[in-house]
Amino acid sequence: MPGDKYNSSSYHIPLSRTERLLRERELREKRRSNRARNPNEAVGSSENSDNDLRLEGDSSRQYVEQYLEGAAASARAHDNVCERQEVRPYNRQRLLVVANRLPVSAVRRGEDSWSLEISAGGLVSALLGVKEFDARWIGWAGVNVPDEVGQKSLTKTLAEKRCIPVFLDEEIVHQYYNGYCNNILWPLFHYLGLPQEDRLATTRSFQSQFAAYKKANLMFADVVNEHYEEGDVVWCHDYHLMFLPKCLKEYNSKMKVGWFLHTPFPSSEIHRTLPSRSELLRSVLAADLVGIYSTYARHFVSACTRILGLEGTPEGVEDQGKLTRVAAFPIGIDSERFIRALEVPDVIQHMKELKERFAGRKVMLGVDRLDIIKGIPQKILAFEKFLEENASWRDKVVLLQIAVPTRTDVPEYQKLTSQVHEIVGRINGRFGTLTAAPIHHLDRSLDFYALCALYAVTDVALVTSLRDGMNLVSYEFVACQEAKKGVLILSEFAGAAQSLGAGAILVNPWNITEVAASIGQALNMSSEEREKRHRHNFHHVKTHTSQEWAETFVSELNDTVIEAQLRISKVPPELPQNDAIRRYSKSTNRLLILGFNATLTEPVDNQGRRGDQIKEMDLNLHPELKGPLKALCSDPNTTIVVLSGSSRSVLDKNFGEYDMWLAAENGMFLRLTNGEWMTTMPEHLNMEWVDSVKHVFKYFTERTPRSHFETRDTSLIWNYKYADIEFGRLQARDLLQHLWTGPISNASVDVVQGSRSVEVRAVGVTKGAAIDRILGEIVHSKSMTTPIDYVLCIGHFLGKDEDVYTFFEPELPSDIIPAIARPRPSSDSGTKSSPGDRKPPSKSTHSKKHGSKSSSSSNSYNNNKASQRLSPEKISWNVLEHKGENYFSCAVGRTRTSARYLLGSPDDVVCFLEKLADTTVPNSSSSS
Repeated sequence: MPGDKYNSSSYHIPLSRTERLLRERELREKRRSNRARNPNEAVGSSENSDNDLRLEGDSSRQYVEQYLEGAAASARAHDNVCERQEVRPYNRQRLLVVANRLPVSAVRRGEDSWSLEISAGGLVSALLGVKEFDARWIGWAGVNVPDEVGQKSLTKTLAEKRCIPVFLDEEIVHQYYNGYCNNILWPLFHYLGLPQEDRLATTRSFQSQFAAYKKANLMFADVVNEHYEEGDVVWCHDYHLMFLPKCLKEYNSKMKVGWFLHTPFPSSEIHRTLPSRSELLRSVLAADLVGIYSTYARHFVSACTRILGLEGTPEGVEDQGKLTRVAAFPIGIDSERFIRALEVPDVIQHMKELKERFAGRKVMLGVDRLDIIKGIPQKILAFEKFLEENASWRDKVVLLQIAVPTRTDVPEYQKLTSQVHEIVGRINGRFGTLTAAPIHHLDRSLDFYALCALYAVTDVALVTSLRDGMNLVSYEFVACQEAKKGVLILSEFAGAAQSLGAGAILVNPWNITEVAASIGQALNMSSEEREKRHRHNFHHVKTHTSQEWAETFVSELNDTVIEAQLRISKVPPELPQNDAIRRYSKSTNRLLILGFNATLTEPVDNQGRRGDQIKEMDLNLHPELKGPLKALCSDPNTTIVVLSGSSRSVLDKNFGEYDMWLAAENGMFLRLTNGEWMTTMPEHLNMEWVDSVKHVFKYFTERTPRSHFETRDTSLIWNYKYADIEFGRLQARDLLQHLWTGPISNASVDVVQGSRSVEVRAVGVTKGAAIDRILGEIVHSKSMTTPIDYVLCIGHFLGKDEDVYTFFEPELPSDIIPAIARPRPSSDSGTKSSPGDRKPPSKSTHSKKHGSKSSSSSNSYNNNKASQRLSPEKISWNVLEHKGENYFSCAVGRTRTSARYLLGSPDDVVCFLEKLADTTVPNSSSSS
């Protein structure tokens, strides 16, 4: 962006995304090599938000505190080195990490005194290794601070840890966090569905919770805006802050905003049950980059296309030319931290004790939060089935299940705890002995060193989540298994299955029989196969670290912003309305060419693809345009042409009362509103393909619900705008294959693909191909002698029809030979044309050349006595003498266009035409 010190002109923009990724990987490899040579440099940890409650003890807290204390010191040391070496310091890009919770929790010790407790795990641990960014943390400190003195003192205390607080009161926290986040979004995102409403008060509670959710997001946005500096990267995290990207972009559209989800994202059929579905999706799409684990990114894009009706692309989601990149960014762990921990004396001692304790028995391990989605009861039941079917293993295997209690005040979780305890007790009573129990169950977390020792002595790890965003327990287990080379049994519903699936045994955790069989497969697996599986997973865990994840996301975000700037530079500017109106008022002979559909039509509320299909198919003129159009038509110096792909009957119904020209079916039929329809089509046009194409369209309409096709004299259109997006695209692809290999394989036709439509036309049926014949008829009818010195062309035209924009461009390429035009009648003023005042070659000549393949024609209009054919001499002569600054071509709602300018919507067209009509001078003298 202009003035961005991090995106200066000296920054090399790669020729391709592949080039940039290779460059970034090379730089990261160099940084890793430097870290290896400097072992004293602080390194990171990585625990997913799913696991941030299971590690406790001084080792974890000291590790996080070392990062928070040392990062600022590292930045100061960097500046001192630059000063000693007399080199220009490198300005590290600031990274504002915005999450619901800070990496520390505040405890009040007095009126203006605070102590900070490090929150083990969480987001901070995944970002510890990102050294090239100057990170700041923004979030809630976990405490209510109502007084100003306390807020100021806490802000100062947190600043020492590079943290910035967001002050939320108790009511907001209850409604926003406990209510909307944990009671609505979290269950829905994990496929548990919405809470059942049993009374109207529940509905009101949902509404108040969503209002609190938006209010909390606005409070986060206010703090970000207060501390934002130009060039900062703002990284928003998780479902707590889905509303935040929109708030930030409304404050500053140039802000670099990324959003990352640390949970699964549900399929569109699940997400569409959320009452606020559309509002949340559009808020997230305001971000420049959306990051989601593994294949859940596909679910997000699908929700945007099916629910919002937007265009899903391989890059992300596109809305009126604005692209939000959506990509999968699988998180990792700091594998080196776990590998080094195995050399710590405390860990070695723990390993020795565990081996002695379980000597002669295979150790199976489960480490989970005691949560509904972790599948602990299903896991234990599968182990029971294994013991039931394999009596020889009953005294040779033990399952160690670590279940960290969470949300102990919630009845559903209390019920889960009782259920797990009951199952464990029953199995131990059934298969246990006086000296040994088959299941060891712990309702608490473990110290980091104790957990690493447990990972290292385990033979089989069971990660059987019913639904998980990633679940990094599997990564941590692999990192600690270089010596043992144990087997990983992994749920196919965990995000980690996309990364470690090749080396793990994938299971459906709901299938108890399958999990039990997998336990037997793992325990009986040969050492060669274990070695091979472990080698694959260990390599992935070593290379795809948390640092790699964070650096890749921020790098992709910077790159996405640069690409968006390049893309925007190719988008035409907004129509300069004041200039267009000023030149209109000064001109003497004006031509206004207006499209109809999505240009002059009334607005239809189709938000969330719930619009009235019948109403939208029945095109009607925008009610606020009737007055401006009448005023413009009453001006004798202004000629208006409505140029549309719609049929004659549609234009007759909407514009019959106005004094203007109507050009239907892309200009192939023309009439003055008080005259008869005539055709501009070449005389001999092959239309033998119509019946066979009609049969294909009818077939696909029957097999595609909510699709329809329209029959016109010069074209056939199959429209699937209202059908299911994904199914409609598949059907459109199949339809095109049928057409190309069948009825149009040898026909002289063009196939025009719209965003949700397929149109088959005779070759040359475009708005630009007909415009010179239309002009010729207008000039002849009005006996026009004064040259047209002002042209305004506004429309929402398909790419095939945008030749109408280039037709009126005054300057032509030197290699284009002008068509032979009829001599222009002399005007009363004696004005002569200059050599540059020549029109482009006739598009109708091109049309006749390709359209006369067969002498026979099946056009319905050939037998229509009400239709007249334009005489050849009525082809337009050279009446265009407008200068470049007097030509305004404008696309409505289309950023990829050959038009000079843009207008966003039909409402913008209405506003502009109202202003234009206000300049119309009554009783002005005619120039024709």
